[in-house]
Amino acid sequence: MRLLPEDYETLDTHLAAHDGFLADRYPGDSPGRQPVHTVYIPADQIAGFRDWGPRALEALDAFPPLPFPADLADRVRRKLITEPIEDLRVDFEDGYGVRDDEQEDAAVHAAVAALTAGPRPPFVGLRVKSLEAPTRHRALRTLDLFVSLYSEPFVITLPKVSGHDQVTAMVTLLDLLERRHGLPPGALTFEIQIELPSAILGADGSSTVARLITAADGRCVGLHYGTYDYSAAAGIAAAYQAMDHPVADHAKAVMQAAVAGTGVRLSDGSTNILPVGDSAEVQAAWALHHRLVRRSLERGYYQGWDLHPAQLVTRYAATYAFFADGAEAAVTRLRRYLDRQSDGILDEPATARALAGYLLRGLDSGALEDVHYSRDELTGLI
Repeated sequence: MRLLPEDYETLDTHLAAHDGFLADRYPGDSPGRQPVHTVYIPADQIAGFRDWGPRALEALDAFPPLPFPADLADRVRRKLITEPIEDLRVDFEDGYGVRDDEQEDAAVHAAVAALTAGPRPPFVGLRVKSLEAPTRHRALRTLDLFVSLYSEPFVITLPKVSGHDQVTAMVTLLDLLERRHGLPPGALTFEIQIELPSAILGADGSSTVARLITAADGRCVGLHYGTYDYSAAAGIAAAYQAMDHPVADHAKAVMQAAVAGTGVRLSDGSTNILPVGDSAEVQAAWALHHRLVRRSLERGYYQGWDLHPAQLVTRYAATYAFFADGAEAAVTRLRRYLDRQSDGILDEPATARALAGYLLRGLDSGALEDVHYSRDELTGLI
């Protein structure tokens, strides 16, 4: 061996800055549960969020046969009774529209009253209007008022982001709101909605979305894909705008690469083909939604949007089936890896982490109840 101790030190010094960058920029997946979906409800209709479970059950009973295997029926029904909505957004943007200041202020007060009146979903937030010039001041006013009234943890959804300057402006705004409202630094976090191609590919040819995460200075907790705004902006005809269009797949693949290892979570968008109408129409919409949810899960998009109570039926059916179908094989592969056995599949440490993460997500979603390993054991493997 010819290398001296000072040679080791020289290389450590050379890479110290990059080591620090990796630790800061790529800390790994965020701990804790990720909701399987987000439900957006217009601010003036938010009081009805507690009706979503009963309405989903009504649809399930009104339009047989079950749009999923019968062995999942009890579990899906139980979920619709106990926790129909996992992640709720009070929507002051497209779903709410443009109102005068007095009306939107009143909607903020009413929304906070509805959220604090009783049980609410485990994850809550609001979507403000964009920071584009026409809606910027209204977005600030709504957020300022909401922060002053609502004292529980919540996340902010920032829509129609087109460049990193809007993200740095959001960081500045949240820092100011924390100081003005006496909140601890970093208490306010936000998600970035990717609804414009310029948020994926910049005018200079760079990947905008990666710059957005960096510009958020640790406050960005999620990237959410906006199916219809993005597709329309990319020139896709209305009849072909969908979660599985190649334009959507490209955007989400770039988003997925940008968030990998950062702790920022990724959410797919929605389908606007709703399970309403006669039995044939409802069953067709359920079949489409079930297929799209399963497709997203297979591609590593573990969260999506739901726009109608009856979509909860196939959201949970598809999610539960996805984890139930692969649980036994995942447990077997993980056990063999930990026991240093090989039986046709030679798994790497990264795959073992993916197996543990898959099982942990299954537990968090309610799809799985017993996977041989405890939550602590699985968390320790990730």
